[in-house]
Amino acid sequence: MRNKTVAVIGAGPAGLPTIKNLMDQGFDVTGFDRCEDVGGNWQFNDSTGHSSVFETTHIISSKYTSEYEDFPLPKDSPDYPSHVQLLRYFRAYATEFGLRPHIRFRTTVSRAEPVEGHRWRLTWQTDEGSTESKVFDALCVASGHHHTPRWPEYPGEFSGEYIHSHDYKRAAGFAGKRVLVIGGGNSACDVAVETARVSSKTVISWRRGYYLIPKFVFGMPVDKFFYRFRHLPKWAQIRGMKLTINLLQGRNRDIGLPEPDHEILATHPTLNSDLYLAIRHGKVLPKGDVARFDGRTVHFADGTAQEFDCVVACTGFHITHPFLDRSLIDLSQTSVRLYQRMLPSHLKNLYFIGLFQPLGCIWPGAELQAKLAARHLAGLWEPAKDLDELIDHELANPDVRQVNSHRHTITVNDFAFRHRLRADLARSLPGRKERASSGLPSFATE
Repeated sequence: MRNKTVAVIGAGPAGLPTIKNLMDQGFDVTGFDRCEDVGGNWQFNDSTGHSSVFETTHIISSKYTSEYEDFPLPKDSPDYPSHVQLLRYFRAYATEFGLRPHIRFRTTVSRAEPVEGHRWRLTWQTDEGSTESKVFDALCVASGHHHTPRWPEYPGEFSGEYIHSHDYKRAAGFAGKRVLVIGGGNSACDVAVETARVSSKTVISWRRGYYLIPKFVFGMPVDKFFYRFRHLPKWAQIRGMKLTINLLQGRNRDIGLPEPDHEILATHPTLNSDLYLAIRHGKVLPKGDVARFDGRTVHFADGTAQEFDCVVACTGFHITHPFLDRSLIDLSQTSVRLYQRMLPSHLKNLYFIGLFQPLGCIWPGAELQAKLAARHLAGLWEPAKDLDELIDHELANPDVRQVNSHRHTITVNDFAFRHRLRADLARSLPGRKERASSGLPSFATE
């Protein structure tokens, strides 16, 4: 009897554990990735066609919550590893578990469609221009959700340089320029701080208030500190976080930024220790919402106007899977119907891995999804109830009540989410033993 064939789209932080865990259960796995090697958007390069980290990116969750269960980070890792160190980690993972021979690099999947027998036909193009097609028994989509920029909509047109954070790579190109950064998320704050080091002026525009969370609290990484209190009631956790942050850092109004009109976890947290100081030092200037563009003049909602050379829109991404027909499954809406952010109810042998936005790090949760998907395909686990019923329950009982916006359609509390995935895994039958490693010996050898 032949092994089931499984296609995995993506060889980044979500795709790698998917390929590994499917192999551990004995499947014949073929991975597909557009890049030359593994790592996904943690591969920094200057190409605007590739969604990648910035030149100075460090992870915003600490090393204590940002490693695979079966492949620890080196013990000498800094609290917040750089993108260079994380890319080395992902590539070492691929080497340790022998994943590269099972991945077709420099390959773009253009279409995935269901065929008879609940199987999936994939069509792809190589970088040499050839088109190929093959039918697989199952499909795992692990291609991420930071590909298609979401642009803000304002009256008028800006005549200067207008880019999305998707295309921002480094600050050097903004030297001596007047820069406006739109957004209050992690990318926006990073871009504002970085461009302010070289620009003649950097302004950051916030439409609403966000909580600025420092990376360290009482000398500890903030996620490690608050993890201690995860068993407290949600209201107690939220009050404790707000009180701690306000005491240690101050309030938004102290630096001219709008105060949040929601609870601390009702929007995705912005972890940045530098923006507060940059504004305090006059390097970054805070403004409210943009009202309209007029050439190089930007008019703000408070009635003021300023001239800019560049605008960087850090306004998020649409959830898109261009290889899947929208009539088949459309995940761009505010209600994403996937059990455990993974299983659709109406399509068999299709899994989404890493299609969630945790309040912390994504790949530990993606690894657990990968384990569950592999066991489901192997017949070792089944959902406890009808999938539609389970999905309805998840949507009605989110981890955190968040602002109703496209940015928060796939948000989960990473600790609660992992707990639910582990609970499902605990109900699965024993399968093949999953491979594990002691991890990288050290980052000091770089």
